[in-house]
Amino acid sequence: MKTVRVTYITKKEYAEQNKVNIRKVMSDLEGLNHSGILYHVCLSADGISFTHTAFFHSAEDEKHLLELPSFKFFQEQLKMNGLESPPKQELLSLVGSSKDLFSHKS
Repeated sequence: MKTVRVTYITKKEYAEQNKVNIRKVMSDLEGLNHSGILYHVCLSADGISFTHTAFFHSAEDEKHLLELPSFKFFQEQLKMNGLESPPKQELLSLVGSSKDLFSHKS
């Protein structure tokens, strides 16, 4: 399993568009119903700081997200129009979870 957290700050005027783009990615992921991806995005109280957390069962599962047209669009638009500070990516190790994230996989 691979866990990635990405944090960044958008320009104030871009935050709403960023949320629209993220919701499109989430809608497309939901439509794919790909069981090897758990992806969450949270917005801080300041309204401009975003935290993306993705859990991938395998490297192949990660490729499904990275190759998704709406995800590519989200990334391009954010890079071109919306960043106040650059993204910081961290690889995390899961210590525990209240649910078995990929119980359907062996």
